[in-house]
Amino acid sequence: MSLLRRLLTVSIFTLLFTANGHSADTGPTQAEKVSAIQGVQTTGITVTDAGRIFTNAPNWRDGVPFAVAEVDRDTGEYLPYPNSAMNRCVADSTARDDCFLAVQSVVAHDNKLYVLDTRNPKFQGVVDAPRIFVFDLDSNKLERVLLLSNAGYHPDSYINDLRIDRAAGRIYMTDSNHPGLVVYELAQGENGDKGKSYRVLDDHKSTRAEQDYLTIDGKRWNNTVHSDGIALDLKDKVLYFHALTGYTLYAIDTRYLEDSGDAAAHVRRVARTSAPDGMILDQQGNLYFADLENHKILYRDPAGETHVLVEGDRVRWADTFSIHDGMLYYTNSRIHEVTGPIDDMEFGIYRVPLPGL
Repeated sequence: MSLLRRLLTVSIFTLLFTANGHSADTGPTQAEKVSAIQGVQTTGITVTDAGRIFTNAPNWRDGVPFAVAEVDRDTGEYLPYPNSAMNRCVADSTARDDCFLAVQSVVAHDNKLYVLDTRNPKFQGVVDAPRIFVFDLDSNKLERVLLLSNAGYHPDSYINDLRIDRAAGRIYMTDSNHPGLVVYELAQGENGDKGKSYRVLDDHKSTRAEQDYLTIDGKRWNNTVHSDGIALDLKDKVLYFHALTGYTLYAIDTRYLEDSGDAAAHVRRVARTSAPDGMILDQQGNLYFADLENHKILYRDPAGETHVLVEGDRVRWADTFSIHDGMLYYTNSRIHEVTGPIDDMEFGIYRVPLPGL
């Protein structure tokens, strides 16, 4: 069996119980392993309305076999999406317009898959315009490529995550290396790249990291990560965002995210929280985020109370979240554990029931 085949082949796991019928996890609910892959550090996760599972592997080291993959629900294989050709630029970090270079996030929305390419391989700087590849999930064909304009990014940007606001005709993104939010205005038509992008809260206190380390398992993880997690409340038209190395949740009404507006005057501090990575809102208004330092996933309910959803050994840097059919899916990217080669490390996708289900 080739190395690539070994890396792409996984087993689908079922929930394990102890003799008394309880999970080995110590949290208030149980985490089920959906799939796992060895030697490939995956960060993003998105589940479509039809139940298709997509993940991504960032271009952080040599030998990454794919940028985007779909997890086959029958065999458990991680299959390069939409094909191997679209993923070929990752191996040699060659910047080409017809393939992924350094993908950091995948988001399914309205039967389309949005693939965010930082164009910043191995954090060595942006080599060409960061972009969003948009695929039609019925045909699995590339539909559009949305390029950020010069006003949307800096040479050291690492565009991290995105949320789609169809009502406003926008995509909102975070920049975790050069603090700020990025807004992409979608074109009215469906052909070509006719939108524009710009930055708001650029190097603002609300998008900057609050410190340059986290403490996990008694050890310092030294890094400065700015605006990272992002969540969109479509009902109340509010965008939430959070630095990774920080403890403050911020929000802004989306009407203030104008190119010529004064967004800084309308940012509000929502709460003191744990240090998280990604974030997501459910339809009941619960905001989910990790407590990276304590191996937990928390949620903040609409009344402002914070609860533990799951904790324990199956929460190992809960990176990104997706919601499907009453379940919260998440990836364990194990970022704090990586100190060298990752060939023998397993990176999994897990899921837990939403509260009240």
